[in-house]
Amino acid sequence: MEAGLTVAAVARRLGVAPATLRTWDRRYELGPSERVAGSHRRYNCADIARLDVMRKLLNQGIAPQEAARIAKAQDVSAQAELVLAALVGGSDGPVDETVVDPSPFGSPFVSEPGGAEIYSISSGMPSVRGVARAAMSLDNAACTGLIKDAVDRRGVIWTWEHMLMPVLVDVGNRWASSGRGIDVEHVLSDSITSAFNAVCARVTSALNARPVLLACSDEEQHSLPLHAVAAALAERRISSRSLGARVPSDVLASAVRRTGPAAVLVWSYLPETGNPTQLAELPSIRPVPLVLAAGPGWNTPMPHDVVRVHSLVEAVTSISNAVDA
Repeated sequence: MEAGLTVAAVARRLGVAPATLRTWDRRYELGPSERVAGSHRRYNCADIARLDVMRKLLNQGIAPQEAARIAKAQDVSAQAELVLAALVGGSDGPVDETVVDPSPFGSPFVSEPGGAEIYSISSGMPSVRGVARAAMSLDNAACTGLIKDAVDRRGVIWTWEHMLMPVLVDVGNRWASSGRGIDVEHVLSDSITSAFNAVCARVTSALNARPVLLACSDEEQHSLPLHAVAAALAERRISSRSLGARVPSDVLASAVRRTGPAAVLVWSYLPETGNPTQLAELPSIRPVPLVLAAGPGWNTPMPHDVVRVHSLVEAVTSISNAVDA
């Protein structure tokens, strides 16, 4: 049994960008060996094993040309058997994309400033392992490419909850236990931001006449979820304006008065930043905007006209309904 994987599938497995694999094929003849109907080329188990050798050598600082020479000359039969065993075991099987299992909006999307080495990922999906490997290699281009590929194939919400969340949670857990890995956290954050900003840039004719405001609560620094919300809205042709991290109450109130938004989402991850008073002090304007409190940091009781949302799906659905109203 041969793997017969496409360039995109191999890229996810190895944690490199598809463009990188095409470059290795063109420059160093480390390409797919198998052909299927229609003359499409596919990577077999030995091809994948050689590419993995190439990747590991590059991560050790070996020059690309020398790494390719070693990879092509090495006997990879043992590694190929391991690849085959993984495929037979179903680790690269298809994922049911019709099932939406929104992870709690209160999950630690990114931990406290810092990061961690990713030693293992509990998810068996190759897309998750691929992003983790790319992050550990500090390969921003590969991380961004893998995220963009997943967004194009499965959408922002699936990519955030099923591909990125496992890696981000692992980063947070590892940092909490070791205090190391700020470089990995930065690569992940920058790559996610870049990929999601690219989605937002596609909106040229927005459906909403009134803006949607996204902001972190006063002193809240964890702004990455705002990018996920903005990108998921952009997929629905809804434009948004992000005020970013640590938005003081008076600044948020001023933004509401000046823009007359259809919806305002305020994110708080930490309990010390989730003061409902900030939401109660928002100015009264007409038409009345939908006000959403997202994240686990909000203390109760909440103002009566504020809606708590607990998942990315819930936030995007609520805002979409407000825009359509």
